[in-house]
Amino acid sequence: MTEPVASHPRVSVDGKFFRRGPQKFYLKGVAYGPFAPNAAGEPFATPEQTARDFTLTRELGANLLRVYHVPPRWFLDLAAQHDLLLLIDIPWNKHLCFLDSREQREAARDAVRKAVFATARHPAIFAYSVANEIPPDIARWSGAAKVADFIDELVLEAKRIDPECLCTFANYPPTEFLRPQTLDFLCFNVYLHQPQPFKNYLARLQMMAESKPLVLGEFGIDSLREGEPAKCEMLSWQIELAFRAGLAGAVVFSFTDDWHRGGQPVEDWKMGLTTAAREKKESFAVVQKVFAAAPHFPLTRAPKVSVVVASYNGDRTLKACLDSLARLNYPDYEVILVDDGSTDTTPQLAQQFRWGKSEIPPSAEPAPQQLVISAEHGRFRYFRHGTNLGLSVARNTGIAAAAGEIVAFTDSDCRADADWLYYLVADLRSGEFAGVGGPNLLPPEDSAVASAVMLSPGGPAHVMLSDREAEHIPGCNMAFHKSALLDIGCFDPLFTKAGDDVDLCWRLQQAGMKIGFSPSAFVWHYRRSNVRAYLKQQRGYGEAEALLVRKHPEYFNSFGDSVWRGRIYASSKFGVLLRAPIIYRGIFGSAPFQTLYASEPALTLMLLTTLEYHVLVTLPLWVLSGTFHYLLSLAIASLLISIGVCVAAGLQASLPKIKRRWWSRPLVALLFFLQPIERGWARYSGRLRLRPLATPTRENLDSVTLRDGVATLGEVRYWAERRTERVELVAAILEELDRRGWPNRSDIGWSEFDVEIYGNRWSHLQLTTVAEDHPNNRQLIRCRLRANWSLQAHVLFWSLLGLEALVVGFFGGWLKWLALLLLTLPLFAYFLHRQKRNLQSLVIVFLDELAKQRKLIKIPADFEVKRAAQKTEAAPVKSPENSPFKAAKPQGVEGV
Repeated sequence: MTEPVASHPRVSVDGKFFRRGPQKFYLKGVAYGPFAPNAAGEPFATPEQTARDFTLTRELGANLLRVYHVPPRWFLDLAAQHDLLLLIDIPWNKHLCFLDSREQREAARDAVRKAVFATARHPAIFAYSVANEIPPDIARWSGAAKVADFIDELVLEAKRIDPECLCTFANYPPTEFLRPQTLDFLCFNVYLHQPQPFKNYLARLQMMAESKPLVLGEFGIDSLREGEPAKCEMLSWQIELAFRAGLAGAVVFSFTDDWHRGGQPVEDWKMGLTTAAREKKESFAVVQKVFAAAPHFPLTRAPKVSVVVASYNGDRTLKACLDSLARLNYPDYEVILVDDGSTDTTPQLAQQFRWGKSEIPPSAEPAPQQLVISAEHGRFRYFRHGTNLGLSVARNTGIAAAAGEIVAFTDSDCRADADWLYYLVADLRSGEFAGVGGPNLLPPEDSAVASAVMLSPGGPAHVMLSDREAEHIPGCNMAFHKSALLDIGCFDPLFTKAGDDVDLCWRLQQAGMKIGFSPSAFVWHYRRSNVRAYLKQQRGYGEAEALLVRKHPEYFNSFGDSVWRGRIYASSKFGVLLRAPIIYRGIFGSAPFQTLYASEPALTLMLLTTLEYHVLVTLPLWVLSGTFHYLLSLAIASLLISIGVCVAAGLQASLPKIKRRWWSRPLVALLFFLQPIERGWARYSGRLRLRPLATPTRENLDSVTLRDGVATLGEVRYWAERRTERVELVAAILEELDRRGWPNRSDIGWSEFDVEIYGNRWSHLQLTTVAEDHPNNRQLIRCRLRANWSLQAHVLFWSLLGLEALVVGFFGGWLKWLALLLLTLPLFAYFLHRQKRNLQSLVIVFLDELAKQRKLIKIPADFEVKRAAQKTEAAPVKSPENSPFKAAKPQGVEGV
């Protein structure tokens, strides 16, 4: 037989997809065999029958066969001649407790070695599956982690012989919890016959696959039980949903009804697209039609998209970004480059991109908002700010210029996948979301330092509420309906470096809109290439967080760290893992879907690396050890504990093998140590530098009277002649606070207060309400006003205390009068107390006004005291005409 010519290069992984030379490669496959042994004892048909089958397979539109035994050389050559690729399952005794037997483990390794050695580098080879559907009770018996590690061993055996070969493990729902780390792509066998569960499970698998391609290794329907018409319908929507979900390929089971298992013909299943005699079924024509349309099924409508790239001194990667945007597989889009006052070669680079025809020359006339250049060249448009106005302003410039119904955003340090817009728009057009984002992956050509940076904390990540809905999407990969952006006022110019995407996502959700996630709409995102650049980025993030705390205090804790409702998906683990994941197996390990619940990082341990820990624990111990020498050992232990946590995080980092260097893990550990300090310092510095917000409610005679009085301001009461819903009252308080622009943070289900109100620089107030029911459907509404010191107050007070203690400790021995410095602390505490009373008085006046609008009667603070005195004197009290306490007898609570 003639040797095949390697006319096509090998298939390689390209982000969430595969590439064969310059073109993307999508798997459109069918399962083939196993058959009754031929004359040579091989579990394949005769060469003549195989050649006829391959001709039919190409007529089907398939480009891949999945086979369940290692094929002989003639089979490989024949497949190459028909331009068919093979996904080879390597058989071994996986149905036995193989981890209990050294001989069984070695036999499995030997099977992999022989299979790869016999077929390595053949042009017909697509990939090897080192195992297929390990029984769940075997995995349960041996332990999930040990089974996954053994699969990784088999992959390494294959790559020792052929380092460039692709390897996977054909998993299925009963062992979904198996998560080997060395697979090149995820492969799952899924048999679900209802569209929505099928779609939901694919979305779940995409989140499990993360940055790797996902392939549907087997799916199909039995004609004998379901009927051929139902089979045709199911296969049609299964293939379409698989490719619309962004899968890299799908394999139909199977090509023919002729197949054997365990040495016996299978006669009670008819899952083939052809009969055992190779006669085409109706489902053959259906799959042929759907394969012809795959992978890019037409969108119901392809609205115009405006892609906005905001760039400031980004010429190092800008050309790669614009080149990628010129090759998008989308019918109607434009690219708008907004140069935010760059001082590098960005203007010169922009002039090189003249896509399509242009009749509009570059304008030399200054436009509004400091747009000094506006050049349009077909689908590429260029705007330049005269000065650097910040990221948000640059993006708003792009929105204002956008002609598209949808506005997509990426950064100059990104390059987009060719199908980026196709998947973003497809999910955005579903009608459920106002915006959609996607993952950002490390480019394969990026440096080893960038790989370590990617695994360090603080990088751009998506936060997921479910497998489809996101709480946050990174600004380097997102798209929105332009109308949604205009409804909320676009990006806030307050955010000049970072935080603009977080603010936008939160405001969209507060407006009742949802944000989606498209796992296959990815961009390659170049990371910072050195430690200095990484720390500069983290400083920018810290400054942005200071602004976000001011604007969205409800999303932050008392330390100023963001509190996410969803799960953060990033290459970095954001902490140290202390326990193994939990697996739901069902009763006796029999569940058809056995799910792994990943353990969360021990964030409590990560507190030992924060700026707060260093300032409040480690630093005082080191300073005090100068005077109290016995504290030196504690100071050293405190520092070593922090370093140890960072070292553990570095050891747990999942470093790509090709990017791994001897210094990679130490570098990750170093960045885990430096990042919280750098970012925390920038966050606190930003918060302390911010000017205090002007309180919307001004002081008046009532508030001054309350503030300067002697009565406590911790509680105020209102009487309701008609029952009112307390929750509605709190909602009215929040609405009025927002209308006046008074910063506040409402309870989201975990707080002991209803709303936290931010006042002056030195204090904030927590408002808690309770409703007491009284006879005749009346109520007493009580509001507790608990004022607390602000961050600035705490920092200044405790810093002053620490400084004075140090001064007195070092110099007080011969300058006794220095102890008088400590008297400044009560004076400062009194000042802070007055600030708290001032805020309480302003809030009480605010509540009084709102109560008056809702026809609530305020009960004087000294009412109970006066009533008790009146009872003692046994004298009648004349109450106000509208007072609820006119009766001589005290009001009783109904039922008591």
